[in-house]
Amino acid sequence: METAGDNITLCCVRACLAGTEPVVGAQHPSVQRLQFFLSESTWDHERVNTRRVELLLADPATAPHAGGVLVIDDSGDRKDGKATAHIGRQWLGRLGKTDNGIVTVTTCWADENLYYPLHAVPYSPAHHFPKGKSDPGFRTKLQIAAELARAAKAAGVAFRAVVADCAYGDQDGIRRQLAAAGLPFVMALEPSHGTWAHGKDAYTPVDAAHALTWTDPEHPGDWTAVERTFRDGHTETWWAADARLG
Repeated sequence: METAGDNITLCCVRACLAGTEPVVGAQHPSVQRLQFFLSESTWDHERVNTRRVELLLADPATAPHAGGVLVIDDSGDRKDGKATAHIGRQWLGRLGKTDNGIVTVTTCWADENLYYPLHAVPYSPAHHFPKGKSDPGFRTKLQIAAELARAAKAAGVAFRAVVADCAYGDQDGIRRQLAAAGLPFVMALEPSHGTWAHGKDAYTPVDAAHALTWTDPEHPGDWTAVERTFRDGHTETWWAADARLG
């Protein structure tokens, strides 16, 4: 359901894309042609995206290689109303709270110098389906993410591993699906995420880290210095190690 504000915003966007004055030029033929293409024509967005990915893979400047990674994430945008497809009250990571909006699960390819999106699928909350979560058409964000990872592999995208934050890493299901598809993965875990074990053998990532040797930066033991460069250009020394959890 679009509000008056939504319509004004779309009007302005279409006018700007068409190179004419916002609002006043909204009825210009070039603006209306763009509106028709976006909302009424029968172009297939999946075919368009498939072609876009093919061009990225074929161009030496953007062709993925086995040293890159496949990043899984989701992004939520707030939107009023109840009639819009995929809309619902859900967690919106961009806002850091639960609100009414639309969430899209995405994959992108990245290395140290380049990144670009590959696939995107909107998540539909259970209330959009006749049988709710038991409906055959319902898919969780984790299921969508696993499908997109398999789609990237099927499209010929090379990558070293699938990477994701703890929203995915803390879930056993997606790790099992990726393993079954033969896709290596590196995923974050919440510090409190543990593995079941008897008594003192119960382990969390913090426990695993404390079990490694460390004296000081001059004598790091099991740890290796990693120099990280951030978007603003500053660098920091972080420390990484292989630890066994469970």
